[in-house]
Parts: sequence; C-alpha cells; structure tokens
Amino acid sequence: MSKGGYPSVCVVDTHTTRPEVPPRLIQGRRRAGVAQTLLFLLVSVALCGMAIEACFIYRLYRPGSAASASSSKLIADPVVTSPPKPLVIPPSKPVAHLTDGQDVVHDAKIMAWSMDAGPLLYEMDYKDNSLVIQKEGYYYVYSKVSFLDIDVFYHCVNRRTERYLGGSIPLLMLLRLSGGSSAMRSNSFLAGVFHLTKGDALFVEVSATSHIARLKSYENIFGAYMI
Repeated sequence: MSKGGYPSVCVVDTHTTRPEVPPRLIQGRRRAGVAQTLLFLLVSVALCGMAIEACFIYRLYRPGSAASASSSKLIADPVVTSPPKPLVIPPSKPVAHLTDGQDVVHDAKIMAWSMDAGPLLYEMDYKDNSLVIQKEGYYYVYSKVSFLDIDVFYHCVNRRTERYLGGSIPLLMLLRLSGGSSAMRSNSFLAGVFHLTKGDALFVEVSATSHIARLKSYENIFGAYMI
C-alpha cells in the first residue's frame, strides 16, 4: 500500500515476450491435422466407390437393358462342357485290324480292306491287299467273311515269304460245299498262331469275291497281333 491509503500502481512492461508453446504440443496439433485430412480423403474415396458401384448395379439390372438380358441368359442357360477325351494307350506289340468298307474294290479272288474305316495298324504295314510283318515273332492271325453259300466256297489266309519262292503258303482254310438250289447267307471264321518273319505278307483269298456279303463293314474282318 502506498502512502495516503491508495494502492500502488503496477507497472507492466509491454516489451516483454510471451512464453513459447512447447514443441510437443505443436507436433501433436500437426499430426492431428494430417490424420483428419487423411480420414476425410479415405471417407470420400469410399463414398465415391459406393456411388459408382450403385450406378453399375442399376445399369446392370435395369429392365430391358442388354447387359441384364445377357446376364439373365448366362444364369438361365446351363454351362455346356465338352466331354473329356478318352485316354488312348498305344499298343505294346505289333497289331493290325482291318475291315471292309465302301471304298474297297476287291480283286476277283483276293480281298481288299478299307483305309477309310479307321484301320488299326501298329508296327505293321498294309500293301497290295496284304499285311506286311515288320517284326519277327509269334502272331495270332484271324479272318472272318460273310458270303452267299452257292455251290463251292472256300476261304483262305495265305502267307507270302522270301523263304519260299514257289508262291504263297496257305495258313488257314475253310471249304464249303453247298447242295442247295437257293443261295443261303453264311460266314466263315479262321484263326491260328504262327511264327512270322520280317517281310512276310498275309492276305485273304476266297473262291469268288462276288459272293461276299457286304451289308456291314464289320461282317468282313482281317487282322493279326503279336503274342
């Protein structure tokens, strides 16, 4: 208290500086501002994505639109898948199986075989109406023919080989004598096992190929396979 009962005058220095804000508080405010900005951007992007998705769904399922029709067709129609291809295992030994066919023109007595009916030929050749052996060994040889039983009919499987120069050797044979006056449908099946060498040729001979019945290709067959 000053003299006379009056309070003393407080003198303020206007040139003094304010206390500085602590650095940690400034950094905290900056981080809060960056976080708020980032959050705002994320929310904006999410809202834009939802809006775009809503527009796309509306256009996709709008009645009469091409996209809706195509999607409905895809949903309604069952998925058609192609069947798996069968696994083809190659033979382990030489084999041949031949059949008759519409492309075949027989000789007078020697039967020919179709190359258009999916013949099976593995390590064996077909040349001059004959199966040509490429690998020496024991083979099961067979032949079946369907024919009209008139008078005399014979069915043979013959072999040509370099070891025999006198012609062909009959391996299998059937002889049929018919005493009937009318033609009867019949068939002949021949089969046997033989040792064959490389270059041997096998062929089928009949009394007359004009008597062969040719309604189905599998009625007349010829083949061999190594055992």
